[in-house]
Amino acid sequence: MKVGVVGLGYVGLPLLVEMAKSGFEAYGIDVDPRKVSAINAGQNYIEDVDSQVLAELVAEGKIQATSDWNVVRELDAISICVPTPLRKTKDPDVSFIVSAADEIAPRLREGQIIILESTTYPGTTDELLVPRFSRPDFRVGEHYFLAFSPERVDPGNKVYTTKNTPKIVGGVTAECTRRCVDYYSKIFDTVIPVSSSRCAEMVKLLENTFRSVNIGLVNEVALMCDKLGLDVWEVIQAAATKPFGFMAFYPGPGLGGHCIPIDPHYLAWKLKTLNYTARFIELASEINGYMPHFVVDKVVKALNEDKKPAHGSRILIIGVAYKPNVRDVRESPALDIMGLLRELRADVAYYDPYVPELKEDGHALRSVALTPEELRRADCVVIVTNHKNLDYQLILDNAPLVVDTRNATSGLQGKARIVKL
Repeated sequence: MKVGVVGLGYVGLPLLVEMAKSGFEAYGIDVDPRKVSAINAGQNYIEDVDSQVLAELVAEGKIQATSDWNVVRELDAISICVPTPLRKTKDPDVSFIVSAADEIAPRLREGQIIILESTTYPGTTDELLVPRFSRPDFRVGEHYFLAFSPERVDPGNKVYTTKNTPKIVGGVTAECTRRCVDYYSKIFDTVIPVSSSRCAEMVKLLENTFRSVNIGLVNEVALMCDKLGLDVWEVIQAAATKPFGFMAFYPGPGLGGHCIPIDPHYLAWKLKTLNYTARFIELASEINGYMPHFVVDKVVKALNEDKKPAHGSRILIIGVAYKPNVRDVRESPALDIMGLLRELRADVAYYDPYVPELKEDGHALRSVALTPEELRRADCVVIVTNHKNLDYQLILDNAPLVVDTRNATSGLQGKARIVKL
């Protein structure tokens, strides 16, 4: 079989590599010529992909990349892994899916499998792809086979990778499901069929809505504990000793990454079209979206206690990636915190070993070195992302003030005054 992936980002490139490792002749399609050139040169740009493995697969001719859509005619199976961002109005932007479908449609041939992996609202596969692909003499489930399979990518996770994370597959018809499950079973360790593409689309949204709502709940608990004069971390740690009926979630400076801050809004938008308000989703979004402001308030109050204004104060942000040990800054709350501090005319710098350079909102910054001199220079250090192997004792021994949003300094002592979330 010749197989392909449309969209060679955080989801698409790891999938392409697994296809090639499974013995398929794998083709990557992307409109970005830089990605195409990099892959064809055996150069990796996704941290979850083993650079040596990619280079070897390219050298052996098992992986090729192109911007030429005509390769679709040669493929037996195509996975669509294009971005699905939100507009500023929090409506879903499915234009990348539509563009990919419009390129694939005139090149489809009988017997091909198409699997959409881009996160989207329930009904997208049926409502957007089937009409574009089908003709009176070319019907889904008979002449071609279409399914939805939600991506489950956790950047930086060394335990659950593309291959061993269970894969959900829901076809437009039963025959679509059967064929797509059979195909993906050759790539993934575990493939789980569901009754329809709509069900598979909903599965993805439930997974990330579950995370968003529970994080929103514990973030509100953090706000409550702040007003009550309680340590939210102690409260959670004590509650987590209950062996049943409780699952520990932890507060933080806000939501980051492509999935949790965005995906639930796809479901909320779809429900609005059905005259229903997804209240939990909207409330969680409101609370989680407030957390960067809460962190900045903590910084301002802490500086005020040291008789310093935010205006002109040197503030060092620790960690701008949205989670530890990755270089992914998509939707990172650190960016919001930095923007809010700049509005207060603070002198903002950052340290992140995984993000040496950062361009955001017209500002170009480079990560500073985490040295005693840099820490002493800062009026306040804000721990936004607690990277592994970061020397927190160094921070506490040299910084005058630390606002710790992650409880990363728990149990440590130093000269710094510590303010927790």
